[in-house]
Amino acid sequence: MSDDRVHVLLVDDQTALREALAFALEREPDVTITGHVATIAEARRCLAQIPVDVAVTELDLPDGSGIELIDDLRQLRPLVQVLILTATADRYDLAEAVRAGAAGVLHKSVPLDEIVTAVHRLCAGQPVIEPTELVRLLHLAAERRSEQEATQAALARLTPREREVLVALARGLSDKEIAQQLQMRHETARTHMDRLLRKLGVQSRLQALVFAVKHGVVRVDTE
Repeated sequence: MSDDRVHVLLVDDQTALREALAFALEREPDVTITGHVATIAEARRCLAQIPVDVAVTELDLPDGSGIELIDDLRQLRPLVQVLILTATADRYDLAEAVRAGAAGVLHKSVPLDEIVTAVHRLCAGQPVIEPTELVRLLHLAAERRSEQEATQAALARLTPREREVLVALARGLSDKEIAQQLQMRHETARTHMDRLLRKLGVQSRLQALVFAVKHGVVRVDTE
């Protein structure tokens, strides 16, 4: 094995795709596959044992998000180039991957030779993402971070009692039923409800419920 070959790690739980990509890359005279695995845990074990110049990884892996793996790669191998190869259409996820340090993003539907070309471009220090698209993704990631911070700040303003009211709301209870369950006057329950609506910045009980479920404050029992 020549030292100037590009060492590639493939991380994807779709065996057929991973093997097809490994075959396509191994046909390149300056590329060698040093590992191809299906999970983040397997990839982490590989990092301690094999050289990696380029990591091609899916975002949606069986044991977590590929973004976690990007963080590991960047810490252990600061010079590694990460190419995201994914079926997701969620631009927020792609934005977070770029923010974490991914140098390129491709959809799984692209031809194999396009992926091979992207690997070569990354090793040559050439961009895979157009600068304008890169800026858009970074702005999107920043906006999402700002929204998450605002959400956490809003939730932090809720009192324990208001959180209890929110949980009771998630169970589908009316104001009267909430008052009975929490052993308070009906008017007091309404006051707590009004206050939590203001703190969350929503206009209705339904919007409060959607907000709480979306951000993991409560879980709606569907059984």
